[in-house]
Amino acid sequence: MVLQKNLNSSTMIFELINHKIKNNQKLFALLIDPDHHNKESLKGLINKANQAQVDLIFIGGSLLNCSIDPSIQFIKKHTSIPVILFPGSLLQLSSKADGILLLSLISGRNPDFLIGNHVTAATYLQKSNLEILPTGYMLIEGGKTTSVEYMSNTKPIPSDKPDIAVATALAGEMLGLKLIYLEAGSGAKSSLTTQMISQVKNNITIPLIAGGGIKSPGDIQRIVSAGADIVVSGTAMEQDPEILHSLVRATHQKE
Repeated sequence: MVLQKNLNSSTMIFELINHKIKNNQKLFALLIDPDHHNKESLKGLINKANQAQVDLIFIGGSLLNCSIDPSIQFIKKHTSIPVILFPGSLLQLSSKADGILLLSLISGRNPDFLIGNHVTAATYLQKSNLEILPTGYMLIEGGKTTSVEYMSNTKPIPSDKPDIAVATALAGEMLGLKLIYLEAGSGAKSSLTTQMISQVKNNITIPLIAGGGIKSPGDIQRIVSAGADIVVSGTAMEQDPEILHSLVRATHQKE
């Protein structure tokens, strides 16, 4: 069943995710920060993503020093993989993408990242053709202060407090969010613990995304086995683009 070619439906990406999960398949999302690429490196990465059969492309960053539109248009010119905004700020909105992770930072108490920015963006999003994916974003302590922690002015949930993470994820699902995203932060020293992932997954009924600090196929295998439905990695490819194929293969080997 191919759902990537035509993304006109307002629920096409979410249907793709649920279809994969229903068939006991895991998804790999490649995170791209346009600030870290030029056209040559971006084209090379997209070619590798096509060859490796990446499922989703997330685009965004904590800081963005250029317009995101050209990067999205360039990516979409070279792939049919769904391109989803992973915005670090309101400046990273674009109608050129296929969808948007509408992130509510439910692990923090900063009102701007819980609802404030969403109110500001609501009219723009309503008029766009973007598929809206309401996502409970949870920052988990990953061994160092990350960019998202600093920029959002929030404290992460301690990595040894899965009970807090479970209660937070449950609250997000009860509020009607469609996805839960556990994030150790870009460039985290350590990725999410197996205990954290498994306990959250065992207590929610919506798809679980996991990212941050994922550097090897072994990291992916551990995270997938713990229950993550979607694995996100980006920094590893910036350091070694050749590793992408092995990371995707590790994600899909459960299929």
